[in-house]
Amino acid sequence: MQHAVGSPLPPPHQPGHGPAPGWSPAAHHPAPHPAGPHGPAPAPPPPAAPGYPARPPHPAPAAGQAPAADPGGHIPPPQGGVTAPGAPPPAPDAATTTLAVLLIGPAGAGKTSVAKYWADHRRVPTAHISLDDVREWVRSGFADPQSGWNDNSEAQYRLARRTCGFAARNFLANGISCILDDAVFPDRPVVGLGGWKRHVGPGLLPVVLLPGLDIVLERNAERSGNRRLSDEEVARIHGRMAGWYGSGLPIIDNSQLGIPETARLLDEVLARSMASPPQW
Repeated sequence: MQHAVGSPLPPPHQPGHGPAPGWSPAAHHPAPHPAGPHGPAPAPPPPAAPGYPARPPHPAPAAGQAPAADPGGHIPPPQGGVTAPGAPPPAPDAATTTLAVLLIGPAGAGKTSVAKYWADHRRVPTAHISLDDVREWVRSGFADPQSGWNDNSEAQYRLARRTCGFAARNFLANGISCILDDAVFPDRPVVGLGGWKRHVGPGLLPVVLLPGLDIVLERNAERSGNRRLSDEEVARIHGRMAGWYGSGLPIIDNSQLGIPETARLLDEVLARSMASPPQW
């Protein structure tokens, strides 16, 4: 509570009454007043300056100023009470919000396993859209990147990404969250993050899974078919993914984390991204 600073103001003059106890008019009117037959005459109020109205009996305090104390030293309470500061808004709950997530990482980072687990255990409808699965919809004439990256594999990759983006927008429009996974490289922004933003929308939340090289090599060795890459290719991809450090995107090092623990950490990272979206 604020208190008035300085001496209390003199009370308004009332005809027929002397000054209030404890307040000396001499302190404000040093010139003596002639005494009447029954004692000193009451001090008249000072005349108003020309062109200004007389002071009202109880001047209203200015905004932010404490009200003046009454003659007894009491300060009236503020009008309207005191408003308590509002509570901070609750943090976004990534587990119950409809959103689109792009899980980025090298081969063997665990993107698909984490994405499936995360989608399976949410409290709202959620779809998992795997770019590799969509690319392999092409059976005859499939351009396998392991046979060499060429115009055909590039074209099928772009077509698969547009198809994933179209599916994600349809899911989101119907209240279904989605999580996509892709090995997006930081040194190819036009066909990487920029392409995903165009196809899905600006609300897409990217998160990078980036365990250590020994971890991705170990996980890649457990793969089979065209999902398994050579150790040299895995090391090359992992080295390019290191460019995400310093990019501003959230990065999860899941080298020592299981799938459930990584999914829980993903929820925490997404909640922070929802509250303060990364610039990308």
